[in-house]
Amino acid sequence: MPTIPSRAGESHRARSIAESFGADAERYDRARPRYPDAMIERIAAASPGPELLVVGAGTGIDARQFQAAGCRVLGVEPDARMAAFAEHTGVPTEVATFEDWDPAGRRFDAVTAGMTWHWVDPVAGAAKAAEVLRPGGRLALYWYVFQAPPELTEAMNAVYARVLPDLPYARGTMPGLAAYSAFFDKSENGLAEAGGFAEPERWRYDWQRTYTRAEWLDMVPTSGGMSTLPPDQLNALLTGLSEAVDAYGDTFTMDFTTVAVTTTRT
Repeated sequence: MPTIPSRAGESHRARSIAESFGADAERYDRARPRYPDAMIERIAAASPGPELLVVGAGTGIDARQFQAAGCRVLGVEPDARMAAFAEHTGVPTEVATFEDWDPAGRRFDAVTAGMTWHWVDPVAGAAKAAEVLRPGGRLALYWYVFQAPPELTEAMNAVYARVLPDLPYARGTMPGLAAYSAFFDKSENGLAEAGGFAEPERWRYDWQRTYTRAEWLDMVPTSGGMSTLPPDQLNALLTGLSEAVDAYGDTFTMDFTTVAVTTTRT
């Protein structure tokens, strides 16, 4: 639900959605899940030095995790509202799309992008990453997917089918790894076309998070495209999801999988 991967090949052109998340930056930072510490630490350890660039830094969620792991971080973020929030939390952030960003001769030991590379042109973005990475520098592009318990998933799907019938997962299931593999493939194809990188790997991390009803409803409006819904439609969605969670129980455990497509600058 954070992003709808039905047209992965064209997602980087959907600028109205890509730059809509800052409508409520505080909620975004509060509600969005963090990334597995094991992945953050592995990326930092597999980079030749501590200088790290976060593409699509948003409010600085993963940037702060990298700072905690000992990295010196710079963010690039096209939404000025998100960038201002990241700056406020201690993440230096420059406002630009990555493709148009001017590195001014700066070089980095790692370039990362969490839940954002699908908003970047896959070839131009890979070429820019190759430009700013030092030889041997690490590129890590990562996404997460999640799955509620089967009974709750069925109830949630019914709400989406009723309120937002055009969404792909309203017709059967929340997007999982099979759907998100389009993003993985798209990024790897872009790397191959741009050149300058070793054969990419995929690192996988499975984890869980328990949500209350309030926590989950706080998360939903931060998903791709949800902030652009008319208020009455968003309210209908949240009301239906609230009823679905209430019928299931006080809390529920969400299964998450994070996958990183990662390679090094040759």
